[in-house]
Amino acid sequence: MSNLCTVSFPGSDYEPIILECHDNLSEHLTIQNSPVLFGCRTGICGTCLVEVIGDVPPPQPDEQEMLDTLAPNIANARLACQLDLTQNIEISTIQK
Repeated sequence: MSNLCTVSFPGSDYEPIILECHDNLSEHLTIQNSPVLFGCRTGICGTCLVEVIGDVPPPQPDEQEMLDTLAPNIANARLACQLDLTQNIEISTIQK
């Protein structure tokens, strides 16, 4: 039995996407033409900085270092390319 996760984009005209939990989010968002932009896809450029509503596993140390630099005062900031989806979430872009 498959485990599906929904990613929605509140405040935008983009439709939610449904994908297998733990799938690579950046590949699906590119395919779906989402409001999230991607650059390196490895967590070092910060292009995909987003605010996440919903529970996701905590960032790894390298991602946390980037978040401390790019969004030090935003508790639920994440790099979309590094997210491990385990349940439904909402994503909003953060303007740097």
